[in-house]
Amino acid sequence: MRSYREIISRLWDDYTRQNRDVKRVYDLFLKEEGKVMNDHIALRTFDDPRVNIEVLARPFLACGYHKADTYFFEDKRLNAAHFEHPDFPEAPLVFISELRTGDFSQSFQGTIQGILNKIDPLRLESDDLIFDTEIFGLPSKQVYQRLLDESEYAGWLYINGFRANHFTVFINGNKKLDTLEKANQFLKDHGFQINSAGGEIKGKPEELLEQSSIMAGRIGVHFLEGVEEVPGCYYEFARRYHDQNGDLFTGFIAKSADKIFQSTDTR
Repeated sequence: MRSYREIISRLWDDYTRQNRDVKRVYDLFLKEEGKVMNDHIALRTFDDPRVNIEVLARPFLACGYHKADTYFFEDKRLNAAHFEHPDFPEAPLVFISELRTGDFSQSFQGTIQGILNKIDPLRLESDDLIFDTEIFGLPSKQVYQRLLDESEYAGWLYINGFRANHFTVFINGNKKLDTLEKANQFLKDHGFQINSAGGEIKGKPEELLEQSSIMAGRIGVHFLEGVEEVPGCYYEFARRYHDQNGDLFTGFIAKSADKIFQSTDTR
């Protein structure tokens, strides 16, 4: 059985290898702060029982995580859940979302089913599924565009496969960049674009969570029709507050997360 550290490390290695922007952000924060603490990671999937939240959560549950809460995103047509490790408070939270494919057109649903039906069932049963970045095979630009027309989320997932969609800097752990205002300005000073959907800072202290993120950098993807640059992964930043009992809030705010999802939009 893998430890949570092995799982997170492998996801991190892929995340930084594919996305030069996020590695640069990490290095800048590391130089400024001396250490970078991780708040949570996020993964995306479809609600099909072969690959849904329960399936992607298996390796996390096996190493001691438990489901802490569930969420519903009406506009994005997503379900989500977050997981916590009770024995290791320093372990990053895990946020997994799934697209409710039944809420889309018949054509869209047929496209998703066609993609999933081509996957070898043994790959779907593998303990390494959450690391399978090429699970959907060599993508077609035509299929990609068809998915984008109805869901940016689906288009991103089709070309990126199962990998960490983002990691998140735990701003509470910083000494200098200890507010999102400071962190965002620091990033803008170094040429990064902040996701401004709903404002650069999503959430407020009264909600016990503030979040921001950079827009995903472009990566070169090999399509059947040739190479094209599309959005990859992004880096998020979270500042958490204590509730009336003095406990640090460890959940998520759906209306804020809804805007954070737009960090990978093509438009």
